Amino acid sequence: MVRRLRGAVLPLLLVALIGLAGAVLGRVYADGLLAWLLLGAAVGSVAVGVAARRLPSWLVAPLSVAALAGYVGFAVWFTARRAALPGGFGSVVADAAANGIPRLLTAMIPVEPVPDTVLVPLVAAWLAGLAGAEVLLRTGRVLLGYVPPALLYAGALYVVGPNADPAIWSTVAFAAVAATGLALRRGSVGPARGDAAPTGGAATDGPGAAGSAGGTAGSARSDPTAGLGTAVRLRVLAGVAAGLAVVVALAAVVGPQVAARVDRHPVDPRRYVQPPQVDSLDENPLIRISGWALNPDQRLFEVHTSTVGTGAAPASGQPDAGGPPDPGQPDGDTAATAGTRIRLAVLTDYDGVTWRVGATYRNAGRILPAARPNPGSSVDTVRQDITVADLTGRLLPAVATPRQVTGARVAYDEGSGTLIRPEGLAPGVRYAVTSVREHPDTALLAAANVPAGDEVARVLRVADGAPDQLRNLAEQLANDNGAPYARAAAIEQFLSEHYRLVADAPSGHAYPNLNFFLFGPRNGGGQRGTSEQFAAAYAVLGRLMGLPTRVVVGFAAQPGDAVVRGADAYAWPEVLFTDLGWVPFNPLPRPNTPPRPVEEDFKPKPEEPPPTPDEPAPTTEPTPSAPPAAGPARADHGVPTPVLAAGGTSAVLLVLCGLALTVVLLRRGRRRRRLTEGTPAQRIAGAWWEVTDALRLAGRPAPAHLAATEVAEHARAEAAAPAPRRRPRSGSPPAPPPPIDELADLVNLASFAPGTASDEQARTAGARAVAYADALRAGLPWWRRAVWSVHPGPLRWRRR
Repeated sequence: MVRRLRGAVLPLLLVALIGLAGAVLGRVYADGLLAWLLLGAAVGSVAVGVAARRLPSWLVAPLSVAALAGYVGFAVWFTARRAALPGGFGSVVADAAANGIPRLLTAMIPVEPVPDTVLVPLVAAWLAGLAGAEVLLRTGRVLLGYVPPALLYAGALYVVGPNADPAIWSTVAFAAVAATGLALRRGSVGPARGDAAPTGGAATDGPGAAGSAGGTAGSARSDPTAGLGTAVRLRVLAGVAAGLAVVVALAAVVGPQVAARVDRHPVDPRRYVQPPQVDSLDENPLIRISGWALNPDQRLFEVHTSTVGTGAAPASGQPDAGGPPDPGQPDGDTAATAGTRIRLAVLTDYDGVTWRVGATYRNAGRILPAARPNPGSSVDTVRQDITVADLTGRLLPAVATPRQVTGARVAYDEGSGTLIRPEGLAPGVRYAVTSVREHPDTALLAAANVPAGDEVARVLRVADGAPDQLRNLAEQLANDNGAPYARAAAIEQFLSEHYRLVADAPSGHAYPNLNFFLFGPRNGGGQRGTSEQFAAAYAVLGRLMGLPTRVVVGFAAQPGDAVVRGADAYAWPEVLFTDLGWVPFNPLPRPNTPPRPVEEDFKPKPEEPPPTPDEPAPTTEPTPSAPPAAGPARADHGVPTPVLAAGGTSAVLLVLCGLALTVVLLRRGRRRRRLTEGTPAQRIAGAWWEVTDALRLAGRPAPAHLAATEVAEHARAEAAAPAPRRRPRSGSPPAPPPPIDELADLVNLASFAPGTASDEQARTAGARAVAYADALRAGLPWWRRAVWSVHPGPLRWRRR
């Protein structure tokens, strides 16, 4: 009875080991379905082994494989139906068998249980159960029977890699189950020596047999070597104890080091498998804009759009509203097409020649990874049913940001939210997309900042070789727009007011193309282009002004049922704002607005020469007198020439002194008006101008595109400049200029919260500005201090 109980427990322990491997692998799947399927495979494979234990061994494998085929067929049918995959059963099985391993290793985490992601784990679990049961039941070798499930468990850990939390408790449970089986190994159900009748003759019953047994027992009791079994057992137990002590010691010493190394250097097998790739047409779909513009009636796809949720679409005139003007019109003077923006691709990488997607696509199931919405945005849910017509390539149109896709197998780039169909698009392909669309709070844009650092370096990078005119235009637009949103709006306004949208402009968005688009002669093809040039020029100008930008290619679709044609394709730029996310802008010309010549508003600012205070004052040289005419001498009582020269020089000096005194008085009056007259906001702005003027007078001007906080950082860096730039007056070094961070905060307060600044804050701003300017002047050489007071620049400098 005890042996039968132990024989029933060992197969259950084998099932538990395989189930633990399924639980480990299931941690990277979207739900617990895979773990249950692997547990079913463990039960089925071990049950077949137990049921066929008394059959010849050559029959077990065919029976188990037949059962495996039935179970795998059910699992494939169930997961395909659950995921609503298109195609017949045979095509789904063939595709899963051919692509199971690469799709499993390139699938996006969490992995959805679909035929091609469950087939390989199911087969591996079944084979582990078959091999383990055969070894365990037919040979009674428990440790050897543990090898297949142990390999399966190790493979699950390797496939999961660093994509889930460490499986500590699962590993402990695996070791505990294995130890339980080893403790019961003497009660295994393998063939025992007393299970079969002797082959030399039939069994005998009766007193003779009993007597024979008694004689045998008596001889055994009289055998002096019978006690050797106890000694052998003791030696074995001692050896096991010593071995266990060694293993525990090694685990205590080596285990933490190995675990620490694994934690620092996790191995991910996914890096060895190439994810789905796209060709150049899908890597840079921006070049397709001109082709679609020349074929405005081409049917690209049909779409039915329905909106569900509480978030409301922004009103007309906001950055996310509206579509492109009709590019088929010569000047684009038609009503904007209000509707839904459908994204095709997001382009983030620019090398000065081409905008590229630069995405890493991962095979995905129906459910895509969800991201937390930005705190400054509202959301609504949009569902679209799309039927492809003449649209080619692999990129799938969808509203940002997709969360669920049904009807098509897709790969997804989580960073950009771009979808592809690895098999490519074809007429008649149908799929449904459910997206969570964000709408930024436009009331927060005016005071919003933009992120910086390594995380956004990719969308801030400006490739080498940007034309000087392009840089000058960016600097000019940034001069009067310190806030990030003001800069973004200034680029949008400049492009929409000065350029024409046409359908026949040649494709191209490299630096030379953008330079010709922006500054080329109007009568020679310049200052006109498709949305390709508008979006690319906006993104490059934005990056030159410190804005993280990208270009999006997509379509404008009417609500409800709509046919998207070539005329609906266009590109638009987006700017990344802190806590608001990516905000789209529309730099295309407004309807019925003729463009103004660029020359009227763009005048490259000449570089100002550095002040030259060491130049000598102009002097009046006496003009050599002409030789006297021949004739009798006349009595001339005029003023002598030396007196005239001295008088002229004195007059020039008096004029220069008067001009210097006038400049000093005018500058003092301007400072007084700036700091004491007007509203508190005006006085804070005047204090800020005093600081920027002081930096320019010191020869350390702040770049025009910097915001107030960035100017404060620039001023702090200049205050920490090396000693040679700040020379002492009388042996002791001057005190460094105080920081102006508080003044910068007051400037932002006055700019973005009108009417909230107080008189006390205005007086504080004035005191900070005067203290900074005086300290900065005190650390200059003597000749710069002399020029500082009489420099006329602050009277004519253009204000930021």
